[in-house]
Amino acid sequence: MADKKAVTRENAEELRALTVEQLNEKLAAQRNELLHARFQHTNAQLTKVSELKDMRRQVARISTILKEKAREDIHAGS
Repeated sequence: MADKKAVTRENAEELRALTVEQLNEKLAAQRNELLHARFQHTNAQLTKVSELKDMRRQVARISTILKEKAREDIHAGS
């Protein structure tokens, strides 16, 4: 089993290396992609429904890393 995912997603380590601005851009793009995939699913045009789960997880992963970075900034300032 080499790589079962058709779409390559960044893992948490790669995302942590990005800046907050880059993460915000990726989060907005991922949410937009998820929105379009949901519309495709509703219209029975989405071929791989499992991609919805992967997209939701990626949104959560990016959000979590953004919160971690915000927490680090708060603790670094005090």
